[in-house]
Amino acid sequence: MSGRILVTGGAGFVGANLSVALAGRDLERDVIAFDNLKRRGSELNLPRLREAGVRFVHGDVRSPSDLEAIGVIDALVECSAEPSVMAGVDGGTEFVVHTNLLGAYNCLDLARRHGAAFVFLSTSRVYPTGPLNELRYEEGESRFELIDEQPYPDASSRGITEEFPLEGHRTLYGATKLGAELLIHEYVEAFGLRAVIDRCGVIAGPWQMGKVDQGVFTHWMVSHQLGRELAYIGYGGQGKQVRDMLHPDDLVDLIEKQLASPAEWSGATLNVGGGPGCSLSLREATDICAELTGRTVPIRSEPENRAGDIPIYVSDCGRLFDRSDWRPARGSRQIMEDIFEWVREHEGALRTALA
Repeated sequence: MSGRILVTGGAGFVGANLSVALAGRDLERDVIAFDNLKRRGSELNLPRLREAGVRFVHGDVRSPSDLEAIGVIDALVECSAEPSVMAGVDGGTEFVVHTNLLGAYNCLDLARRHGAAFVFLSTSRVYPTGPLNELRYEEGESRFELIDEQPYPDASSRGITEEFPLEGHRTLYGATKLGAELLIHEYVEAFGLRAVIDRCGVIAGPWQMGKVDQGVFTHWMVSHQLGRELAYIGYGGQGKQVRDMLHPDDLVDLIEKQLASPAEWSGATLNVGGGPGCSLSLREATDICAELTGRTVPIRSEPENRAGDIPIYVSDCGRLFDRSDWRPARGSRQIMEDIFEWVREHEGALRTALA
């Protein structure tokens, strides 16, 4: 798709990578990155956007007037969110709810008024933590591994499918993203909006300002490079928790397909992740980080589980694979190597941004 493409959260990790790639792959596109620059480190993406020919607009998805000032658009990719799984646990719920739910509504309605295609980046965190913690797994030397025999039919060693039960709590982050998903389905049915929902697992790669509660693999690499203490938290404090991983370039490849044929993808809700073949435990990530950086850091063991945490999440992307030839092309090792090269090149700026 050419035309005007609005990327909300466009100076964030996923949004900036997507904006730069979309502009570079089709010079006829007018790509607009829209962001409030609230997250520390997002300002580092502004020169990248400018060099790629992406127009940056400072604004907030919570403000309909900020969005309306963009003008006519042909597509909207909704990447804005408060992504922390710990958001709101201190009682400060307003920002996460208004950004993730009200903001998504404002973006949806903008797309409806302009007849724009809509791609929504959701999250695996929409699946409730209670049932996920009931899943059966084996404990190996370095990681937990899901087994085929599960208490729920929509989970197996291949991971979690989109039919996994949604009843239960899931963190405010997950709940607000699920609420936005429900709104999208209503807009598709009521207004004919061409919209697709991508439920992403862990997206990891260069330009991510990783923290312990969001962007953990980048956080792990940065901490090794800068010599900062880490902690294995929960599930025995051994670092055997597992997440699947997806490189942002692989996600871009999928979104390109979805923007090219929005009617074909409309109404779909799809798991998008690395699956079992592209996953790491924290202990495995530690070994890779130590090898690449040549450094080891102290790692505390905190056995107690945190609220909202889970021991293992892997995406079963069978539904997506059945309807498309898209497959993740970059494995966990390449993702970690790409993160390391970026961290090494931008170490000075990261020390300031993540102070």
